[in-house]
Amino acid sequence: MTTSTTAAVVETGGAKFTVSTVDLDEPRPDEILVRLVAAGLCHTDLGVASGALPFPLPGVLGHEGAGIVEKVGAGVTTVDVGDHVLLSFSSCGSCGNCRDGHPAYCATWLPLNLIGGGRADGTSPVSRGGEPIGGHFFGQSSFARHAVVDARSAIKVDPDAPLDVLAPLGCGVQTGVGAVWNVLKPRPGQTVLVTGAGAVGLSAVMAAALTPASKVIVVDRVPARLDLARELGATHVINAAEVDTAEELAKIIPGGVDGAVETTGNVGVLRTAIDALAPRGTAVIVGAPAFGTEVPVDVNAMIPGRTIVGLTLGDSETQTLIPVLVDLVKSGRLPIDRLVTHYSFDDINTAAADMTSGASIKPVLRF
Repeated sequence: MTTSTTAAVVETGGAKFTVSTVDLDEPRPDEILVRLVAAGLCHTDLGVASGALPFPLPGVLGHEGAGIVEKVGAGVTTVDVGDHVLLSFSSCGSCGNCRDGHPAYCATWLPLNLIGGGRADGTSPVSRGGEPIGGHFFGQSSFARHAVVDARSAIKVDPDAPLDVLAPLGCGVQTGVGAVWNVLKPRPGQTVLVTGAGAVGLSAVMAAALTPASKVIVVDRVPARLDLARELGATHVINAAEVDTAEELAKIIPGGVDGAVETTGNVGVLRTAIDALAPRGTAVIVGAPAFGTEVPVDVNAMIPGRTIVGLTLGDSETQTLIPVLVDLVKSGRLPIDRLVTHYSFDDINTAAADMTSGASIKPVLRF
């Protein structure tokens, strides 16, 4: 038995989203069927839709879903029918990193979430006209009115939680927050640099503002975003379109920054962030350029204890972190609503265009 639903399908790399009817499998024992209420749009969705990653197309993307459980597989014990859930990435649950509390570094993360287009056994829960199409994106493929979701991707939240605000917690927000809380862990008086004031960067700013960091510096080229960064907790901002970033950083913190979060994917910006580190400082790489991109590093400059670390999904254990973030959003201490612009599901191509142009920081589709 299958469930028919409406989904935004990417037919080929570079094509726009096409809203059409697809069929979903019945949930397997470790899966659930979710009726989507909202879904955030992320640059990763647009990167895959462009054809830059080997995800099988035609396919259904979307990995910041939020909705209500309609069916549960026979082996699911974590959620029940009627529960409100946020959706995030999937993981196997049994490899060393999963058992160690680091599911974002699951041994099967890439095929299970980003490039496989199907479950671990290669099958897709999404079909059209009797033929399977790419699905199971981040264990969910939430650009659809319904999705068959890995139970491990779902986090139960209170029924009064505003799903159309909370949807971005599944990827962008937890990535920025996790960069600060899980990696940098600022101690009293330390300093944090954030390059790029998009959804991930501004989430890092909000997270840093909830730590004892003494200075939070944000670099971007858009004045409105720098203004917003100040409102969300930045103590200093640098407009890279007007001044030399390295020179300004040296004026603000002559001895270098203790931690940096690089979200732009620009290797020149990354090198600037690395060069700005204080001894024992850490640069966290979040922004992802094209595969194979390299950045030169002054090896001798690294010897005084400087660290460069890559990051996936904030190195988060979602069942632990996301409920905390929900509470912070509801209490007003993590005002992610300031980042969100809402669009109807049928306007997904407008949302994508606004995200590409920078007109919207974090588009969220409403179903």
